[in-house]
Amino acid sequence: MKIQSLSVVVPNPACINSCPFCVSRMNADTTYKNQMNDNLPFFDLYLKDYIKRLEFARDNGCNTVMLTGNTEPQQNRKFLTYFGMFMQLMKNPFHWIEMQTTGVLLDQNYLRFLRNHVGVNLISLSLSALDSKINGDIISSNAPMPDIPFLCSEIKRYDFSLRLSLNLTDYYDGEYVRAGDSPDEQIAGVGRIFDDCRKLGADQVTIRILYSSDTGTPQDEWIKEHAASENVVHLIESYVKANGIVLGVLPHGAVKYSLDGLCVVIDDDCMDKSEKTGEDYKYLVLQPDCKLYSQWDDKSSLIF
Repeated sequence: MKIQSLSVVVPNPACINSCPFCVSRMNADTTYKNQMNDNLPFFDLYLKDYIKRLEFARDNGCNTVMLTGNTEPQQNRKFLTYFGMFMQLMKNPFHWIEMQTTGVLLDQNYLRFLRNHVGVNLISLSLSALDSKINGDIISSNAPMPDIPFLCSEIKRYDFSLRLSLNLTDYYDGEYVRAGDSPDEQIAGVGRIFDDCRKLGADQVTIRILYSSDTGTPQDEWIKEHAASENVVHLIESYVKANGIVLGVLPHGAVKYSLDGLCVVIDDDCMDKSEKTGEDYKYLVLQPDCKLYSQWDDKSSLIF
């Protein structure tokens, strides 16, 4: 079995954000009981089960943990405190720990806690626009959204690696690539996307093509209306391939490119729905019920 990464779902009752394209909201009916609750009578038993699953992933060659979930991970600081302790309890802990977030609630004290106690090495900042106001309007959080340049500078100040995960919304059509532009102007516009990522201090950029489940959900309808045009997606892919140097191929076929100091990956299968060969997984998901699954939205994908 090959596992590219382990997605750890940080339990929370509800997300502070209301991202209109959120994959988790598409699959809201797939729920998992939260056994990582220290008020439960058998919490000590489930804690051991949880560590067993972490060790199972490590024993099968997984080196990377992504703290993520159906909500913002930083909404549950107590769980993150436990997770940092788990790393100290494990005989062979994970040293490569990432966190996926929109950045809401993160200040310098929280960043210091993530770096010093939880052991986070890389913060993957999910952005729907590189403009702070437009990004905040799309995410529609119940808490103040961060100023993107300031948050990125703080992330770098605490010596995290910074990945910008760019959700390809139609913001990129109007801001960087316009329908009336000449081919050269459109290519230059795509180049400005990556220039702006460099200015923010990014080490890595993931281009995330918005996923639609084609089931008629409100999220699907929003994506159909507000996803970046096929032309913009094609221009970005072509630009990266033409100007980047191949660094390697990830286990599920995505290619990593070196683009003038940025590591760039184009992700068109964020839910890992591509056909499997053998027991190779883009990721496994450790849910709050203390069990491992190979899919976010299908309980029949139980592994252990």
